[in-house]
Amino acid sequence: MPNDHNDYYEVLGVSRDATQEELRRAYRRMAREHHPDVNRDDPDAEARFKSINEAYEVLRDPSKRSAYDRYGHAGVRGYHGPGGGVPPGVSDFPDLGDIFEQFFGFGTGSRRRRRSRAVDGADIRVRLKLSFEEAVFGTTKRVEVMRYETCDACMGSGAAPGTSPTRCSACNGTGEVQRVQQTVFGQFVNVQTCNVCGGEGEVVLSPCPVCEGKGRVRKQRKLDVDIPAGVEDGLQIRLAGEGHRGRHGGSAGNLYVELRVAAHESFRREGTDLLLQLSLNPADAALGAAVEVPTLEGESTTVQIPAGTQTGDTFRLTGLGVPRLQRSGRGDLVVTVFVSTPEKLTREQRELLEQLRSTLPEAEVMAPSKGTWWNRLRERFR
Repeated sequence: MPNDHNDYYEVLGVSRDATQEELRRAYRRMAREHHPDVNRDDPDAEARFKSINEAYEVLRDPSKRSAYDRYGHAGVRGYHGPGGGVPPGVSDFPDLGDIFEQFFGFGTGSRRRRRSRAVDGADIRVRLKLSFEEAVFGTTKRVEVMRYETCDACMGSGAAPGTSPTRCSACNGTGEVQRVQQTVFGQFVNVQTCNVCGGEGEVVLSPCPVCEGKGRVRKQRKLDVDIPAGVEDGLQIRLAGEGHRGRHGGSAGNLYVELRVAAHESFRREGTDLLLQLSLNPADAALGAAVEVPTLEGESTTVQIPAGTQTGDTFRLTGLGVPRLQRSGRGDLVVTVFVSTPEKLTREQRELLEQLRSTLPEAEVMAPSKGTWWNRLRERFR
């Protein structure tokens, strides 16, 4: 069916003085009737449908229509490219739903569906303070959150009891509106959220007095949070589904609890190890001693200090550190020694130290090395 032998007005079945609205209705009717998907057994269906598309594309444009009325097919041949054919932007075999959606703002039902109204709830983030011991050994803490929950009065619809939301007439319940814009580059279809219903597809004419039509209300909830042993400062615990409730069937958000762990007056944490600093007098460091040190459980344990211990020497007490998070076992308690020089001496202490000094070598300057206790100490406690 060559297009040059078919009058565009006859193809669409309209008069030569047909209005744009009449052209649109005619095209809609003809496209439905002659689409190849509808006429699968008709070998001429595809050619006929191309002619319908070509005719409408020319006649719907005022400048093209004027050229066609004056010069016939020759007046618009340049719009179609060499030898005619379908106009630019229209495929040889478009989907029926795509054609209707592009030109009329709705689909056949298989392609154009109502926009989903489900909206997921937002997440909530709170901070929870823990003592050093609570973080190490675990505990259960209660948190209070203010969150949006489904309104019991309207069951989340936003409409007053006894009423229901109505379909938005501006978007026909799709939540979207389409605007077709003709430019020098062709036709553009701009899809935007409906500003009448805000994309909901429905409007509430009689708002619920409890939630004021929002479908949700703010409520304060108290939740128990299980803190596992071995958590660290800054760790987040996720409570799935404990955030703000969703709307229109949307899933609830999550509650994220950020842990803030207080410092301890004696212990410092390094991974799963606990670090403890021990001050020794020169005599215990030189002669050796059995020294009692505290543990985080509140009890004490004995550290055997060998003779000749220097500042910066460390002693590791296995299994007295922090429990490994979600694993078995514990870290160690690491005791670092500082030899403390007394600042005030009694007369007897001074006399004894004078006697001791006379038997010890004099001070000498030493070249620094990587292995000195000062470097080890600085690396550990910097």
